[in-house]
Amino acid sequence: MELRHLRYFVALAEHLHFARAAESLGIAPPTLTVQIQDIEQILGVRLFARTKRSVALTAAGELFLAEAKAVLERFARAESVGRRAGRGEVGRIELGYVGSAIYGGAIQDQASRFRQAWPGIDIRARELPMASLPDLIDHGQIDIGFVRTPMPLPRALRAHAVLKDQFCVALPADHPASMSDVPLHAADLARDRFIAPEQQAGTHEVGRRGRFVPNIIAVPGSLVAVLVQVSLGAGIAVVPSVVTAALHIPNVVFRPLAGPQIQSEVVAIFRANEPAPAVKKLIQQIMHSPAAMPGAAPGG
Repeated sequence: MELRHLRYFVALAEHLHFARAAESLGIAPPTLTVQIQDIEQILGVRLFARTKRSVALTAAGELFLAEAKAVLERFARAESVGRRAGRGEVGRIELGYVGSAIYGGAIQDQASRFRQAWPGIDIRARELPMASLPDLIDHGQIDIGFVRTPMPLPRALRAHAVLKDQFCVALPADHPASMSDVPLHAADLARDRFIAPEQQAGTHEVGRRGRFVPNIIAVPGSLVAVLVQVSLGAGIAVVPSVVTAALHIPNVVFRPLAGPQIQSEVVAIFRANEPAPAVKKLIQQIMHSPAAMPGAAPGG
C-alpha cells in the first residue's frame, strides 16, 4: 500500500461521495473506485458500505480512518522537516572547543546570535583535546571547532579568527615576581619551572625571547588544571590574558610580559566544502564576524 492509497481513502471518507472525492483529488471517479477496491483487497476488509445512493464507513473503516490520518500527518511533518533541513532551517550542529576558547565570550556570542536567527537548529558543544579537533572535523564527527593558533590543519579545513588575545604569566602568589607590577622580562623566568597549557606556543616564545629552553614539568590539559598547578606552587604558566578576567583561583597572580605582546588567537575551524545547510549558515555567520578583542589587563 502506498501513501496515495491513504489519501484516496481519507478523501472518500471525508466526502462520502465518489464524484466529489474524485474531484478534490483531481482524478476520475472510476479511478477512485478502483483504488478503494485495491485498498480493501490489500486489507481483506470492507471499509465502505456502498449503495446506489449512499456511501458510509464501516466499523473497520472508522478505525482505519484514524490511523490513515495519523500516517498522513506524520508524513507531512517529516516532509516539512526534510524540506526545512534542506534549507538549513532545522538540524543539529556539533561544536568542539579547547577550554581556553570559551573565556572570551566569542563562542557564546556566535551561538546566541545563531539561535536567535535559527531557533529550529540545535547547537551542541563539548570540550575536547585541541589536538584531536582537526581530525574530528575532517572526518565529520564535529562540525566546527574552536582552537588556539598556531596549529596545523588538514588541507580540507579552513579557519577564521573569532578572538584576538595576548599571553601573560600566571605566578604563585609567593613568587618573587608576583610582588611587583613591573612587566616581566622573559630572561628573568629562565630558572622557573613551567606548567604548559595545551597550546604551548606562548611558553616556547617566552623561552625564545629569554634565550632558554623552558623547563616544562607538566602539561595537565585544561587551563583550569594548569592554574590549579600554579596555585599549588608547582610552577608558573604562560596563559592567554583573557583568563585573568574569567578565572579567579586563590594563590594565583597574573603579570604582563615586557616587550612586544605575544599574540594569541582563537579561531573557528571548519570544512571548506561543508555539505550541511545548517552548518553552512553558522560558518557564514562566523566568516562575517570580526574577531573580538577582550582587552583584559593582567592584574593581581
